[in-house]
Amino acid sequence: MQYLQLIFLRLPEKTKDVLRTVICSVAAGACSVTFMAGLNFFFEKTYIAFASYSEQYFVIGSFIVIISTSIVAGILLNSIDPNAAGSGIPQLKAAYWKEMGDVSWRPVVLKFFAGIINIGGGASLGREGPSVYLGGGIASNIAGLLGVPKRQRRSAVLIGASAALAAAFNAPLAAITFVLEEMVADINNRFIGHVVMASMIGALVVYAVIGNQPAFKMPLIESASWIHYFIIPIVALFSSLLGVLFQRSALSLRKRVKRQKTIPKWLLPCIGGFIVWIMGVSIYLTTGKIGIFGLGYEDLSSALNNNYIWWIAGIIMIVKLLSTFISYGFGACGGIFSPLLFIGGMCGYFIGGIVNLWIPVAPADRIILSAIGMSCCLGVVVRAPLTSVLIVFEMTHQFTFVPGLLIGSFISMIVARIAGRENFYDALLIQDGHDLIKIRPPRDIKSWQNMPISSIINPHPVIVNDLSKQHLKKILEDHPYKCFPIYTGVKEVGLITREQIASIIADNNVLEIPPAVTCYPDQSVQEVGNKFIESPTGCIVVLDENTHNIAGIITLHDIIRAQAAIQE
Repeated sequence: MQYLQLIFLRLPEKTKDVLRTVICSVAAGACSVTFMAGLNFFFEKTYIAFASYSEQYFVIGSFIVIISTSIVAGILLNSIDPNAAGSGIPQLKAAYWKEMGDVSWRPVVLKFFAGIINIGGGASLGREGPSVYLGGGIASNIAGLLGVPKRQRRSAVLIGASAALAAAFNAPLAAITFVLEEMVADINNRFIGHVVMASMIGALVVYAVIGNQPAFKMPLIESASWIHYFIIPIVALFSSLLGVLFQRSALSLRKRVKRQKTIPKWLLPCIGGFIVWIMGVSIYLTTGKIGIFGLGYEDLSSALNNNYIWWIAGIIMIVKLLSTFISYGFGACGGIFSPLLFIGGMCGYFIGGIVNLWIPVAPADRIILSAIGMSCCLGVVVRAPLTSVLIVFEMTHQFTFVPGLLIGSFISMIVARIAGRENFYDALLIQDGHDLIKIRPPRDIKSWQNMPISSIINPHPVIVNDLSKQHLKKILEDHPYKCFPIYTGVKEVGLITREQIASIIADNNVLEIPPAVTCYPDQSVQEVGNKFIESPTGCIVVLDENTHNIAGIITLHDIIRAQAAIQE
């Protein structure tokens, strides 16, 4: 291995760059396809097999599977790395912006096995988010093996994420736009060449293994009536509102579950799994459908082939929404793409069925409405309009959908703006105490040093204004920061560390808090950089020059991270 590394390091820089991209993309794409095959195999050998026998067999078998897999996943997540729960995309964004693309092996391996166990075992979650995390994590670690230092692995994370998503959805164009819209929020990102190449390679990997076919097989729709254009706004509005309802419900439940101390954390996914089992079995016994469990793609494919009863679509839409935010809120390992596509698709199909009671809606129109619901429900939660349009188009290969998808995307973005500022992933990071400061410094070091410090500070620091035990405990639980500003006098500011707060909570004694090193927003990066020598905590408090109130905080990590971005 070392011999190969030496050979690789002797290659010209541009050759190394291309080879790294190819190696990371192939590995990420292969991991995504393996992950998909693993959970599909597990689901087929359990739920689909149980459904082929008898109702009693399905009820007992599904209970054993979802409870046992939820317990196993809960123990793995709680004992190894709790951050591997959920989608993985928020964690990958945090790694990109805060750790310069460095991702540890441990949560990557855990995400792979816990995801197969949880999703294949019936949790109402998707595989695409975990696939993105797996791809980004594997690419980051492979880049390390190829000699890339930890502070220069941002491009590797984007390469892996793009290749993995392209392979997961068989949608290379959507993978490109997702990385640029959601991961970096910059269409002109300097890594765009790497992302495009990685997406292409990820698509080639899935073509080689599965074939060049869309995720949903359906009849070619060559034309549609004008009637469906009048129904599109209704579908777009309601599917978007369902997405907003999911986001708020999942965030609220997750916050309450994380704060409770009564139930052991390893048992929480099992409780969520039991609730999902009750709802899933109830739907199965009344309708014969198993779409509540796992991805639900079998039922969604039936709807997209117009082989579904419209009122059943309405019922299963509501139950899938409930089961998904319960699975996510109780800490299962899985993403939200597939459930949101399912919920939106069933919403469109259901509304088409209701309208058909009064106005004839052609089968082709109903399928188009279902596809528009998929795009809008995903788009309003992820806040990535191009991705939500392209992902449905590439999953269906239907050009007839495009005008309606664009109309729906426009409406869903209006709903998203009204609903709130953050998309689901950013809201999760904020809930966990991570406020991403997306620093995009100038290209040369001289301009960087002359920039005002206000352009890179955290303008929303967590200020300790109460030394009561309850308040201090809440700060430590809600925020992962190492130190916090605190007012020590009328116009005096200090810095208190996590260790000092823990000591106050334990001994109930207020320690002497030294004054903080301070600066002003208009001082240059170079000026402030010299002040870190005086700061034992590696933090500087930024004060408003007129009022002397706290205006922000800057850490040595922030300075190093931003400067490394220039060098990269």
